[in-house]
Amino acid sequence: GSNSIAALITRGLAEMTRLGLCEGAKAGTLMGLAGLGDLVLTCTGQLSRNRFVGQELGKGRSLEEVIAGMQEVAEGVKTTMAVKLLADRNGIEMPITNEVYAVLYEGKPVLQAANELMTRPLREESNR
Repeated sequence: GSNSIAALITRGLAEMTRLGLCEGAKAGTLMGLAGLGDLVLTCTGQLSRNRFVGQELGKGRSLEEVIAGMQEVAEGVKTTMAVKLLADRNGIEMPITNEVYAVLYEGKPVLQAANELMTRPLREESNR
C-alpha cells in the first residue's frame, strides 16, 4: 500500500544519498529535482519505463520478455548493474539495489525480494 511505497522511496533516497556522497555528489543535488524529484517520478509516474519493467516482473513476466516488448529503454535495468558495482567497490550498504539486482540478474522471485526488503529491521535512516 501507500505506506510501503513511501517506505521504499525513503529507503531508496537514503541509498542514493550514501552512494552519491561517496562518489562526490552534493547533498543539495540529491535532495533536488535531479535526485529526489527523479526518484519520485520514476516510482510513481504512469509513464515511467522503469516502473513498467518492475510491474511486469511483478506479474511474473521475464526480464527478457518485458524488454523485448518495449520500444524505449528502461535505463534502470543496466544502471542497476553499475550501481551495484560502485556500491560493492566502496563497501556501501544498498539493500534495495542488491534485491533489484538479484531479481534482474540472478532470477530471484520478485515477491521474495520485496518481502525481504520490507521486513528488514528498523534502523535510523542516517546510520546506514
